[in-house]
Amino acid sequence: MTLTNTKTLYEQDFALWIKDTVNKLKLGDFSQVDLENLIEEVDSLGKRDRRSLESRLITLFEHALKRRYVNLPDCYRGWEVTLNRTQQKLNQILNDSPSLRNFLQDILLDCYQKALENMEIEYDNEFPNIYPFTEKIDPLLNSKFWTD
Repeated sequence: MTLTNTKTLYEQDFALWIKDTVNKLKLGDFSQVDLENLIEEVDSLGKRDRRSLESRLITLFEHALKRRYVNLPDCYRGWEVTLNRTQQKLNQILNDSPSLRNFLQDILLDCYQKALENMEIEYDNEFPNIYPFTEKIDPLLNSKFWTD
């Protein structure tokens, strides 16, 4: 399959393109690998993980804010389940890609601001404009930091 045909395969049937590319890589047939699209896909994997970390961190802060500042005891259990599940998913991503821990630290305050904006739209409560939680990653991912 030529590079032109491979690009067409990439555009027409992504799953088949993956199978074909993996087979070529396993066989060492590197000259026939669609490098342009392979590079794009590998790059997108890293972006996907960073987007996932950001999204999950925002969710973590949203639920932590609700749990700490919204007086709806009937909702606490559900919020805590979401907090626990989100911590598990964040840990899973960081276990697979430990180097993203620095990225998580870098986006911490920005994610809090996004969560704060969302909660201010959803609730009439007063939420702190200044970040109220620990800035250490381990407690955020492994404890009930919202109760401190």
